[in-house]
Parts: sequence; C-alpha cells; structure tokens
Amino acid sequence: MKQPFESDPPNPSAQNASETAKLGGSSFGKLADLAARAAEETSRLTNLEPILRIPVTVQVLLGSATMPVADLMKLGRGAVIPLDHRVGEQVEVDVNGRIVARGAVVVVEDENSRFGVSLTEIVGGSTGDGEA
Repeated sequence: MKQPFESDPPNPSAQNASETAKLGGSSFGKLADLAARAAEETSRLTNLEPILRIPVTVQVLLGSATMPVADLMKLGRGAVIPLDHRVGEQVEVDVNGRIVARGAVVVVEDENSRFGVSLTEIVGGSTGDGEA
C-alpha cells in the first residue's frame, strides 16, 4: 500500500499557491493596500454632490461697442447700440471669468423672445486664460 503523497505526481496548483505565498506575501499586502487606496479614491470621487451644487456665473458676450460719453448720455428707451459681432458669428461662453466654450446664438424654440447658445466648440482648459 502506498503512503499518501509518496508517489503521486506533484499538484501544480498547490505548488503555485505555495510559491505565491512564499514570494508574494509582501506583494499581496502591497496589492491589498493599493486596492484599499483605490477604493477610498473612488469613494471620494463619487461623492461629488456637494461640488455639483456650487453655483457658477455663466456669461455670453454678444458683442461690445465703444462710444463717447456724450453719445452714451443721449441714449434713451428704444435706442439701438450697434455691436461689433455680426449675426452668425461665434460667441464665447464664459464661466466664472474663463472661456469654456464657443457657440452660435439661437432663438429658444418655446419663446421667441429669448435667446440661447448652441455650443459648437469646447475650449481646452490647459492654459486657463481662454486664449487659443
């Protein structure tokens, strides 16, 4: 009668497990630490609700004009000030003082008395000053 494990071929999965335990004991600990840190980071990043509620100021500059103070003083109700932008030219979308996008002015469908901006380009934030 043969003794247990005496002439049986070695079990490769058992050998791999023991080698992993010998070689990777500290590696497993490092991996576990890394996984724990990744889980913390994910948890921190998914809790964005307070940040998403922060109000920001969005402005769209339709154009500008330069005039002497005398002409400014003559302006009254119904006066028209010609701007330097033409119809169909792109406008810049400014969020808290930084240009974040460009777009075209459109009339909002449900109310003809309101305008909106159809975004055509998102400006990269690498420089942060809005210049391209």
